[in-house]
Amino acid sequence: MNGAKRSKYEEVDLSRIKTFPMSDLDRKVERSAFAEPLEAGASVAEFTESLPDILAAKDLRLFARHVAEAAESGKPVIVMFGGHVIKTGLTPLLIDFVNRGIITALATNGSGAIHDTEIALFGRTSEDVAEGLADGTFGMCRDTADFINGSVADEAHFDLGYGEALGISLIESNAPHADLSLLVSAYQHDVPLTVHVALGTDIIHQHPSADGEAIGRASMKDFRIFAREVGKLCEGAVLMNIGSAVIMPEEFLKALTVARNLDYPAHGFIAANFDMNVHYRPMQNVLIRPTLTGGRKFNFIGHHEIIIPLLFAIITEEMTIRKDEG
Repeated sequence: MNGAKRSKYEEVDLSRIKTFPMSDLDRKVERSAFAEPLEAGASVAEFTESLPDILAAKDLRLFARHVAEAAESGKPVIVMFGGHVIKTGLTPLLIDFVNRGIITALATNGSGAIHDTEIALFGRTSEDVAEGLADGTFGMCRDTADFINGSVADEAHFDLGYGEALGISLIESNAPHADLSLLVSAYQHDVPLTVHVALGTDIIHQHPSADGEAIGRASMKDFRIFAREVGKLCEGAVLMNIGSAVIMPEEFLKALTVARNLDYPAHGFIAANFDMNVHYRPMQNVLIRPTLTGGRKFNFIGHHEIIIPLLFAIITEEMTIRKDEG
């Protein structure tokens, strides 16, 4: 074009590019990995098989197999969880796995114990924080505080951990909804459920019934119990962290250090994190650092109330298949 300006910059000559036929090139996705439509009334096994064999769906099925293999071979399956797991209605699934001997140890923060206790005693939990904060009623339920604080401070429970003391107290009080309590189920099935408390972070610490000495003693006892359970982790064992972004990842890192310092195996296990967001501590303290000496790591992002029922259903199906084939 007359008068058109010419660029003063050099450019590559695409005519010299080397190209290749598809047959000579690798691809990460094959058509065989695609999802398949389901007919109405499909089984869990058919649904699982219909999932695309790609990314998180592929990893979820692989992790479910690891859990099934661990349970089948009698290896530890430890589940750490935050209070949100209870609030999203997942307790019956965890209780089922405790009852069936799949989960061998549980660990939670203070809020997990509070929500579990409230469900067991009253059949409801989780308050409107903003509303209660506005008028000073947030966390001020004396029934919850007096029960938990009283249980931990009870002289009869002096040598018990926090979780064990609460499990016993709920059983002895004939809690109306004890069948929905992980604390109760764990105690009844001799599965350690440890409670790891940060003083001042739980609503029951706002009450005059809170005894810092008793809380600290019981929670420290649970740390030692938890560290021993972590020490049982071995090649092929499984550790899950569900919905705890700070407390449980920090507790686990310290417990793992203690276990390895005392020459327990604690290497080569499979670690998985489940949360709605990517957080620093679960990534570093649950997945990356602990598996540097061996093992595998999985990270799943999604709503607990969807992904955990899906996972547990796939695990159950996998265990059924393995039993039938065995």
